[in-house]
Amino acid sequence: MTTHTTAHTTTHTARPVPAGVCQELRTADDAGRPMTVVRDAEGGSPLRCCLRHSTPGELIALVSYAPLRRWAAETGADPGAYDEQGPVFIHADACPGPAGDALPFTNDRRVLRRYSAGGRILGGRLVAGPDAFAPALTEAFADPEVAVVHVRAVEYGCFLYEVRRG
Repeated sequence: MTTHTTAHTTTHTARPVPAGVCQELRTADDAGRPMTVVRDAEGGSPLRCCLRHSTPGELIALVSYAPLRRWAAETGADPGAYDEQGPVFIHADACPGPAGDALPFTNDRRVLRRYSAGGRILGGRLVAGPDAFAPALTEAFADPEVAVVHVRAVEYGCFLYEVRRG
């Protein structure tokens, strides 16, 4: 996990795909498929297990992941039709997780999708660049109905990580 505190003393915690979940995904992903390992020749793939970009030559896997379903199972929410699964990159083997406390992957345009404690979408916001990122999270969590925020890539809509309060 990486934690970021804004100037307004609001704490946001970026959560990677948990190590135990990554281990499950290495056996069978959330679509029931076995993992396929590739050597990332160029690097730059956003790894959801440690919230950094891959380096050239690393062994990684692209697996199907259902972030809201996993969160709902943990919290007792029912996401209903909002449950979805999509592709995420993880290390092919266990990794140490995130290093540092900066919010990752904030240099590009991102969508911050807000969810209620019941698992329903409350809205979303397009943000561009690191200067807009933290204020957008502060704004999202200013709404007491927001329980979790998903950070997603704009180009493909892929889930990058979730952010929770504190």
